[in-house]
Amino acid sequence: MKRLFLFTFFISNVLLAQNTVGTISVAPDVYDGYTLFSVNTKTFLINNCGQVINEWNSTYIPGHSVYLLPNGNIIRAGRKDTSSINFGGVGGIVEMFDWDGNLVWEFDYSTDDHRLHHDIYPMPNGNILVTAATRISNADAVQAGRNPSLLTASGLYNERIMEIEPLPNNGFNIVWEWNITDHLVQDFDDTKDNFGSVANNFRKLNINFVNGGFTNSNWLHVNSIQYNEELDQIVVSSRNMSEFWIIDHSTTTAEAATDSGGTYGHGGDFLYRWGNPQSYNQGTENDRILYGQHTPYLIPTGFNDAGDIMLFNNGTGRNPLFSEVMHFQPPTTSPGFYEHVNGQAFGPATPIIFYDDAEFFSNILSSSFHLPNGNTLICEGAEGHFIELDQSNNIVWDYYLPMSNITGVITSQGDPRPVNGNSTFRALKYSANYEAFDGRDLTPSDPIETNFNLDACETLSIEQNEVIQTKVYPNPVASILTVESSQSIDKLEIYNVLGKRVGMISDSNSMDMSELNSGIYMLKIFSGNKVSSQKIIKK
Repeated sequence: MKRLFLFTFFISNVLLAQNTVGTISVAPDVYDGYTLFSVNTKTFLINNCGQVINEWNSTYIPGHSVYLLPNGNIIRAGRKDTSSINFGGVGGIVEMFDWDGNLVWEFDYSTDDHRLHHDIYPMPNGNILVTAATRISNADAVQAGRNPSLLTASGLYNERIMEIEPLPNNGFNIVWEWNITDHLVQDFDDTKDNFGSVANNFRKLNINFVNGGFTNSNWLHVNSIQYNEELDQIVVSSRNMSEFWIIDHSTTTAEAATDSGGTYGHGGDFLYRWGNPQSYNQGTENDRILYGQHTPYLIPTGFNDAGDIMLFNNGTGRNPLFSEVMHFQPPTTSPGFYEHVNGQAFGPATPIIFYDDAEFFSNILSSSFHLPNGNTLICEGAEGHFIELDQSNNIVWDYYLPMSNITGVITSQGDPRPVNGNSTFRALKYSANYEAFDGRDLTPSDPIETNFNLDACETLSIEQNEVIQTKVYPNPVASILTVESSQSIDKLEIYNVLGKRVGMISDSNSMDMSELNSGIYMLKIFSGNKVSSQKIIKK
């Protein structure tokens, strides 16, 4: 048995064996924050013990991503089945809920001609980036240079990225947009549009590249958009192309439809692409690195590996099947200007493999993000599995989602984990100091799972000192906490549920708790060589 002394968590192999879902293990170096994710018609914010801090209810299952805004609202993509455009990850609606669960705004973009899907992204200016599939008729696809033998009866889907400004009463403005149909090349038919050398037009997409067989309407399957504020660039992930693209957001909508303009001079053409150089005739299948990847993003300043691109490489379609988290530094001549040598693929040739494991595999969904303290949160999406790694790649938090995304059925603690169905698109962790939590009641509720077991988080280890008898009041407390004891008190210390000391006072029998957030704390009382502890609830 391993003991973690002094108000860190007491975790034993016996205790961990009892937990099949929820928090399996947690260590002192876990990041002090709350994790957000959507499953079925619910969105949860949980602490590191798996206790629910807040939850939101929707009419719709995920469609897919969700974010917590600085004002405490969430924006959530939902699946609205009012469109014949149908593929894995489709959505149709974006909803905004306030902290108390009230629906305050929605954006419905779901018809037989267009449908939202997969990802959204909250912009710093309050607008929202969204991805949408729009129909291209077979006639228009052929005119754009598509080989007719690579068409199905339902045509192709264009990928449209829009920046939406929310307005009162569910109003909106489309303030910026980008379409892949403005950035195509083909070498199939010189009588049609977009004819040219695919290799020379490496900043455009070959409309006839199908990556081994993706000839259905959903030939691109864009599954992620991430925005980098420092560079004003958008990272777009195309699962079926097995590559991602970086495009310039500094353009006007008019410039975004061309190959010139904007900060970086290429309009809406690709500033950078990576993962599968055969897509632009600068490599073969042997040069392919990405297989169904999710959530590539540019790591911002202030984080480990700043300036690198990190992503979850699912590994779908390769043999053997395995997933991995990777990052790498794209070659640049200056920030945001990506180096390219004519006749060659964009570099680097090989990434840095950050994490992989023989049992690590998610064929769909998933994400990986560095955290401010140097840790990394990984979501193994198909398994509903979250792990947080410290800087030595030790697992400091291990969590299994105890709820089916398909049925909403909740697993009882101790029962086997569901083999299928407890999936989630992505997991995001927000600092305990994030401004969305200012003035909020953060008192934890029960975990999601039934028959829950919190021993791994609530049992604290105390060194073998004699325990003193005390009376602590009021409890719950709003401001001043008082300790009565027949012995003199040398020191009072208060710890949050993560084992972090958040308050201390010497030679006093009272402590001011008014500045602490609502929640559960542990009070440690020192008197000579004696010590006592008690759970405190802060109102």
